[in-house]
Amino acid sequence: MPPDPNQLPLPFQHQPRYDSADFIPAESNRAARAWLDTEWPERRLALFGPPGCGKSHLLHIWARRTAATVLAGQTLADLDALPEHGALALDDGDLVRDETLLFHLLNTARDRGLRLLIAARTAPARWPVRLPDLSSRLRAIAAAEIHEPDDELLAALLQRLIADRQLIVTQPARDWISTHCPRSPSALREAVARLDRENLISGGPITRTLAAKVLKDDGADEGPSAEPAPSPDRSGFLYKDLLSPAGIGNGA
Repeated sequence: MPPDPNQLPLPFQHQPRYDSADFIPAESNRAARAWLDTEWPERRLALFGPPGCGKSHLLHIWARRTAATVLAGQTLADLDALPEHGALALDDGDLVRDETLLFHLLNTARDRGLRLLIAARTAPARWPVRLPDLSSRLRAIAAAEIHEPDDELLAALLQRLIADRQLIVTQPARDWISTHCPRSPSALREAVARLDRENLISGGPITRTLAAKVLKDDGADEGPSAEPAPSPDRSGFLYKDLLSPAGIGNGA
């Protein structure tokens, strides 16, 4: 049944769930994965890399495995949630606004013997902090880089993103997205989110022509406007019984 033109679609905020089964192992994250299974100098480690490379996903996998408390750097306002023992994960550690608070977090984690895993866009040694003592603490943190993904990982991530939103996307449309979108997980995530919003309004499968229109690539060769209507057997992305119940693949 086509969507009712008089009924406004209600968009919802899509939240990653960071399931371990949905993480995509690749050469770009091999070193970071290996670090998670080692003993860290001073019991602390930082994972760093560009947006969408999977550092937050790995952090949450590790946090579940170790029963670690997870804190978000951009909203950190106090240390009340710090555990007395065990493990602590700080996502977006480079977004902590209060340098004194971050300094006390590192000291408290050390004093309590906590294992501390941090995710950030850059290595802690390169964070532009002003407190000399904090700078010294950050330089001592071991850091593992997650690199830009290769073509195979990007293709797998695109499939995971589309499957997670339960979209019907034709093969020509998927090929177009892979060819024309910037080569980064964050760009793919934004592209699929825009297509999802369009799908709430228009309904039906996402074709190559629709993908080019929504993603505004005026220089693209869109080819014929008509594509055969996909059946569920050929879409590969709408079967709920084939989808993992949890997550979008490599996240931030």
